[in-house]
Amino acid sequence: MKVLIVGLGSIAQKHVLALVNYDASIELYALRRSVNATIHHNVKNIVSLEEVNNITFAIISNPTSEHANAIKLLAEKNIPLFIEKPVFESLDYNHLVDFVKEKNLITYVACNLRFLECLQYVKNEIVIKNRINEINVYCGSYLPDWRPGIDFRTVYSANKNEGGGVHIDLIHEMDYVYWMFKKPKTVRKFYSSLSSLNITSYDYTNYLLSYPEFNINIQLNYYRRDPKRTLEIVCEEGTYLVDLLTNTIYLNSAVIFESNKRISDTYQTQLNFFINDILNNKKSFNDIEEAYEILKLCLED
Repeated sequence: MKVLIVGLGSIAQKHVLALVNYDASIELYALRRSVNATIHHNVKNIVSLEEVNNITFAIISNPTSEHANAIKLLAEKNIPLFIEKPVFESLDYNHLVDFVKEKNLITYVACNLRFLECLQYVKNEIVIKNRINEINVYCGSYLPDWRPGIDFRTVYSANKNEGGGVHIDLIHEMDYVYWMFKKPKTVRKFYSSLSSLNITSYDYTNYLLSYPEFNINIQLNYYRRDPKRTLEIVCEEGTYLVDLLTNTIYLNSAVIFESNKRISDTYQTQLNFFINDILNNKKSFNDIEEAYEILKLCLED
């Protein structure tokens, strides 16, 4: 198996580790801009696709603003795609989604929270068995802590012109809401950049999604020093509180589900699922078309 990586940053390193754990014999290549690019363990640098034949699939993990070019380049060569979220930085690429669809190309957009056990429990147990009245989703963390040793102002997350912004950088929350409840009737949204981070991208977002029987509120930010990532489901029988950081679910303050696995473990589960189910067994799961629909919920006026 040969895997090509486009964009060898911090998130790509997680995928590399998952690939090595899956099968140490996998040949890993990184498409780089220069032959003098930094060499990473287990990965061979190339500067042209002509240097490798029979690529099994490619991982696109470069800055969001560069996804479209990479997708087009690789789709033209019929290479299956594992695309890091968000799929694009804007809604200007409907033609590219159509192009990929016409080629019947295997694609998956990586939203690894779908593989977190507490959220799977919510989808398979709580959602289908309860009368829901209200849902509140929250994700807040401190952007300067995301990549230790790197000035956060230089990374794409902090820069609007590179496709950064909490509204799509943390698209995981909108993604798992869509995964559980599908498309809402209406979406209202609010973005701002008023915090002390002083960055050009949005550092706060609030979405209000309306469904026939309940509403969902999603709040996201880049500036919370004590990380918090929760899902609160207010039902007729009581309130479920899902702590994604500890993989724990409470009902009226009593623990009803817990696991020692963490979000970091989902990268391996996700990679295994992609290879075994999507790539080998042609299962459709969060392909480029679905991911584009979710992006519309975040960006469409």
